[in-house]
Amino acid sequence: MSRAHRRAAAPPPPAGNRGLIAGFLSLLGEVMITVGLVLGLFVAYSLWWTNVLADRQASERGDAIREQWQAPAPAAGAPVEPGALDVEGGVGFLHVPAMKNGEVLVKKGTDPDVLDDGVAGYYTQPVKSALPWETKGNFTLAAHRDGHGAKFHNIDKVKNGDAIVFETRDTWYVYKVFAELRQTSKYNTDVINPVPKESGRTAPGRYITLTTCTPVYTSKYRYVVWGELVRTEKVDGKRTPPAELR
Repeated sequence: MSRAHRRAAAPPPPAGNRGLIAGFLSLLGEVMITVGLVLGLFVAYSLWWTNVLADRQASERGDAIREQWQAPAPAAGAPVEPGALDVEGGVGFLHVPAMKNGEVLVKKGTDPDVLDDGVAGYYTQPVKSALPWETKGNFTLAAHRDGHGAKFHNIDKVKNGDAIVFETRDTWYVYKVFAELRQTSKYNTDVINPVPKESGRTAPGRYITLTTCTPVYTSKYRYVVWGELVRTEKVDGKRTPPAELR
């Protein structure tokens, strides 16, 4: 008998060893299934349940802001510091019809503890945002694309010529989108400059910038949309929205 034949005819492992191997493989399979279920639940929590909680919280704060707006307005000519508008609830509501995400409460700041509440936040650093009522500057906003309300999830649906409307207590600010940057470094802060670099604009104006993470479900890069103020409308007694929102 050849040596190869003798190796091929080697006796099988003892039955006890086969049982141990089968038991180990069965246990490993159960562990993998459990890990998969845990990861699935975590993803569901991150991408769905955090949206539910954030939307609920943002809606409550939005309702509180609107109730506050129903109180008597300050007397005409009375000085109002911009910081006084940064009440706990927020400064106003962002409307972007192309995103189909309803109204978005806007608050001060872009840290996670702000954005996780299902809102958009305006930048205070590294470049300070202008506010819409200022005569020149860039109103720069950020919001999550996935989880925690995902208010800018559909930012890729926004195209040149689309409307962006910001609503305050007494004024509608209507912007028109003129440029977008689908991918840039998360460290590219020039896109939120008063005259935003790479937007195509070279002179001061009244701009708005929307920023969020990209690609979807990652935070590797940033997606940017720019708009320019085309007009303002005073809020009437019925809060009739501008034509772009009807």
